[in-house]
Amino acid sequence: MTENDFLNIARKNQKNAFEVIEKLGIYHAWDSVAATVHLIGSLKTGLLMKHLDIDFHIYTEKLNPEISFKAVGKIASCKGVEKIDFINLSEEQDACLEWHLLYKDENHNRWQIDMIHIRKGSKYDGFFEKIAEQINTCMTPEQKETVLRLKFETPDHEKITGIEYYRAVMQDNVQTYHELKEWREKNPMNGIWEWQPKKTNINRRKRPDDRFARPD
Repeated sequence: MTENDFLNIARKNQKNAFEVIEKLGIYHAWDSVAATVHLIGSLKTGLLMKHLDIDFHIYTEKLNPEISFKAVGKIASCKGVEKIDFINLSEEQDACLEWHLLYKDENHNRWQIDMIHIRKGSKYDGFFEKIAEQINTCMTPEQKETVLRLKFETPDHEKITGIEYYRAVMQDNVQTYHELKEWREKNPMNGIWEWQPKKTNINRRKRPDDRFARPD
């Protein structure tokens, strides 16, 4: 596989993902309950590879499960929707309602669609949107190719979040899947990471003895 092969896969996945969004009427469903919908994650950053996932953060002034169910009910009626999971975290720090949807398209590809319904003004209001914007701004073409290659090389059974790839590559210049596994052992993901990429991360290589050191 060459760099162009990885980029072509990402572009194809991006195109297919937007078709899925259109077919499910996701924006229309949430617009119908006066919610604001923001695309985040790998699709927003153009880094969608083998794991076909689409991530949204959705905002309303109040966190009302009834409104949330009404919007998702419209999506659930679409052909190809196989499963929907709901988690109520309205009383937690996240202040959100989580929807996790499994959808099978005409080509029998399965898509995971995560819709996180968030109360406006809560702790993570706009936070992950900012992360996606910073990744798009700060990630070099070389780093993008490395992230796509690492995602492709990751075994299907191995669950690695997007932010782990981005931080490993952009902050610590991880280059291989073996290095990524070593890096993850030294940087376990416990809870929500609030790491943000910075321009100073670009092409920054640490000394050999501290490349995978836990950040202060």
